[in-house]
Amino acid sequence: MTIKRILLATGVLLAISATAYAIFFRDTKSTNDLIVDVKKSDFEVNILTTGELRSKSMTMISAPTKLRQLSIYQIKIADMVPEGTLVKEGAFVVSLDNSDVLTKIKDQQLNIDKKNAEIKQASLDTMMELRTLRDEIVNLGFELEQKVLEKEQSRYEAPAEIKRVQLEYEKAERTLRQKKDNYKTKQIQTQTKMQILGSDLKQLTNYMDGLTGILSQLTITAPKSGMLVYDKDWNGQKKAVGTLVELWNPTLATLPDLTQMEVLTYVNEVDIQKVKVGQTVDIGLDAAADKKLKGVVKSVANIGEEKPNSDAKVFEVLIDVLTEDPILKPAMTVSCKIAAEKYRDALQLPLETIYNDANGSFIFKRTGGSLVKQYVKVFTVNESNALITNGLKEGDRVYHSLPSDTTGLKIFKPDSTAEVKPRQLILIDSAEAKRLKEKGDQDGKTPRGGSEGGIILID
Repeated sequence: MTIKRILLATGVLLAISATAYAIFFRDTKSTNDLIVDVKKSDFEVNILTTGELRSKSMTMISAPTKLRQLSIYQIKIADMVPEGTLVKEGAFVVSLDNSDVLTKIKDQQLNIDKKNAEIKQASLDTMMELRTLRDEIVNLGFELEQKVLEKEQSRYEAPAEIKRVQLEYEKAERTLRQKKDNYKTKQIQTQTKMQILGSDLKQLTNYMDGLTGILSQLTITAPKSGMLVYDKDWNGQKKAVGTLVELWNPTLATLPDLTQMEVLTYVNEVDIQKVKVGQTVDIGLDAAADKKLKGVVKSVANIGEEKPNSDAKVFEVLIDVLTEDPILKPAMTVSCKIAAEKYRDALQLPLETIYNDANGSFIFKRTGGSLVKQYVKVFTVNESNALITNGLKEGDRVYHSLPSDTTGLKIFKPDSTAEVKPRQLILIDSAEAKRLKEKGDQDGKTPRGGSEGGIILID
């Protein structure tokens, strides 16, 4: 009898346990769902971009700009040392094709010879004209002397004869005076013409001097020691042997200062409002995955530009590299994680736990052993989690995946008066924090707390 009672009691307990298990754990068992606990921790919103390293300061190596003064607006690269070569000051870097210059020198010599011949012919013609005029003046002088004698002899003639002789004398005198005036005018004209021809010849010879002088400048050497980095064309292609250099952009190469590097990157128009000068950046090198660098946002463009082969707008962002490393080289590709926002002690959930309908965002959670549908207020999101400001509390248990049976669930909406916004922190470079302290931040924020690695937290 006692054994039967024990067996009966055991059976009842097993039945009750089975019923309780079915009631309290039917959802988890039926769906094999993972339940996560809501916790508070720091929440970061990062903007991920890719970019390219470049030096903040560099020495330019350019084609001679004097070529434009010689009416040469493009020139081809004939030879060059490989990119990345460590050159010493005065070492050969690039030679430019001199064929166009030599052709112009040949043509210019023909022009000079032609102008010299023109000057010689003009000089001969002028000499002959002036000699003819001088002869005419001499002859007219003789005629005038003869008229003087006739005038003196006509004193005893009739009045009419005296008048005729007087008129011929005046005519001869006037003709001589006009011829002398013409001679002076011809001299001035000749002098002016020869000055013009001489000026033309001077221009031609100056141009020739420029052409011959530029020949030696087509072999370009390094102005200082450094590592050679070639410039890009308008289409993004590196300059190489055979490249036609347009002299509106005469830069051939640069010698970068490898101790001061920055990253050029672009942020899409959706995220650009989150990017501010002074924000910290984690930089990764594609060529060395184990290298982690620190950076800070230096400048953010106010005007966007179109992305190649896309209608999307992007904004240029420059990032100062704070970490010095000898491995850093210009044109290295990097990944950037810009710390746009950071919140302390924030409630957060994986994005996979959150669903949306016409009424807003909601999750499924367990409350008192039951499955309920809970609407929540999503404040912001990052690449993996969502920051929740209403509808949840620390310790709540939320389904990581959609339960198999969601019919007939109780629905809870958050209390609109109970929203608690998290405490936001701003990661900022210490130099930028100093500037804010001196000038006063527009938002009234002041640096607080200590600094670590040159970075200060602003509450």
